[in-house]
Amino acid sequence: MKAFVFPGQGAQFVGMGKDLYETSPVAKDLFEKANEILGFRITDLMFSGTDEDLRQTKVTQPAIFLHSVILAKTLGEEFKPDMVAGHSLGEFSALVAANSLSFEDGLKLVYKRALAMQKACELNPSTMAAVLGLPDEKVEEVCASITDEVVVPANYNCPGQIVISGTNAGIDKACELLKEAGAKRALKLSVGGAFHSPLMNPAKEELEKAINETQFSKPICPVYQNVTTVAETEPETIKKNLIAQLTAPVKWTQSAEHMIADGATEFVELGPGAVLQGLVKKINKEIATSGKQ
Repeated sequence: MKAFVFPGQGAQFVGMGKDLYETSPVAKDLFEKANEILGFRITDLMFSGTDEDLRQTKVTQPAIFLHSVILAKTLGEEFKPDMVAGHSLGEFSALVAANSLSFEDGLKLVYKRALAMQKACELNPSTMAAVLGLPDEKVEEVCASITDEVVVPANYNCPGQIVISGTNAGIDKACELLKEAGAKRALKLSVGGAFHSPLMNPAKEELEKAINETQFSKPICPVYQNVTTVAETEPETIKKNLIAQLTAPVKWTQSAEHMIADGATEFVELGPGAVLQGLVKKINKEIATSGKQ
């Protein structure tokens, strides 16, 4: 069984999607439609902008979404998923690729999400850190022990690799404690804020309204969502999980494990980079992985 997976923020690079635009009329049409919907030429920033341009959340999120979704749309008969999943932002790409959301609605939601998250970051200066070499339970225990600041597990990426999220002071304190507890590394990331933490509540409230007003359909295959980690096909459940995702952790390890338990024998990553292929291999080295970008 084939699982198609879609990357999240951090996978972007200058030049992303350019080959697609130049070689596929379908891709070119969709990219131009996206420029129109967004009201600015995101293609210029993707194809020939700077790293700094692409690092802005309001550009990064729609750029990665467009690269992933348009890639899926150009595969034609090759895109026959038995199941799909996406890492954080990638969940929106997965839902559009699986026909649960239209291309236009998916892009509008992703752009609203990006702007709302940017705003939430400005309200509460905060950050994230990658923690390597500790069991999940130990990281959870250390985060829970810090009660005067916000610090929570944000991404369960693969065994021994968790990203934590919280206030600047909370993350500093957690990094010290995690190193004392034996972490190989506890390294702050250069991100705009504390994604997948309670500090994203203002963004969640804003996005909830937009998601509830958007038409979702039954996807063509099960979608393994970050929040529940199991196969979902009911539009109302999908919406609810998508809203919860902004302040809940991305349970990628558990999602991939469930997909494998349900019969996935091959994972194909669609979009920029190869991060998810690497994570899947760390979760189960027997599984075949490949990617297109």
